[in-house]
Amino acid sequence: MKKTTIIVLSVILALMIGAVLLLQNVNFNRLGADEYYVQINKEGKKNEVTLDSGEKFVSYDYTLQGYNANGEEKTLNFMAMKELRKDAYLCVFVKEGKGVTSYQEVKVDELPDKAKEKLAIQQ
Repeated sequence: MKKTTIIVLSVILALMIGAVLLLQNVNFNRLGADEYYVQINKEGKKNEVTLDSGEKFVSYDYTLQGYNANGEEKTLNFMAMKELRKDAYLCVFVKEGKGVTSYQEVKVDELPDKAKEKLAIQQ
């Protein structure tokens, strides 16, 4: 009985550790999302909100043309909690019905060829 209890507790502990690692390392906002590529070619619209406590929050709204790996165009609206670096390239994750759910900066050599063409990048 004692051996069985130790095995069961070990399995439960292993499952809990696996669940924690999964939650830390998987960005669920990107699962099942379409990928579009944009270049930050203009400044975002700055928004400031001041709470009753006096604390300020700043965000930036962007509206950019994005292109998927097939070169198909889509207008993308998204918000960033900091001003994004001018001329940076982003991979933007878009879900149907939710819009932009996440983004990450990518290097120019990571862009698909058709997206590069549409973004007019010299190779």
